[in-house]
Amino acid sequence: MGSVFYEVVADATAVAHLIFILYVVCGGFLAWRWPRTIALHLAAVAWGFTGLLVGIDCPLTHVESWARVRAGQDPLPSSGFISHYLTGAVYPESAAGAMQTLVALGIVTSWVGYVVLRVRTRVPLAPTHPGGTGV
Repeated sequence: MGSVFYEVVADATAVAHLIFILYVVCGGFLAWRWPRTIALHLAAVAWGFTGLLVGIDCPLTHVESWARVRAGQDPLPSSGFISHYLTGAVYPESAAGAMQTLVALGIVTSWVGYVVLRVRTRVPLAPTHPGGTGV
């Protein structure tokens, strides 16, 4: 296969990686509108934070590096996707710790909001009509 194929795979993987990161950051707020997505968001956050805290490499990083090498490009640095694409471009390197804290606070805020909304809008399992018929 030609290098163009691997370039497309590398680029598509980078886009998928960015979408995943955006979902980790914003998925809790999406769950306010679509409550059934909260379990997926919890899993995504668990994976993301485990990777950061324990140092587990994301499989998307490996796929992108593999494709980049086959396309004749340098692999992603060992520091990973966030350091390569976001740190220094979206926020200064000196603010990396503050950015992680802000992201964590945003996620926790989305979860608190989710719980508050669920408690406020709890719909009974068998809604009753105004006439009290139950149907």
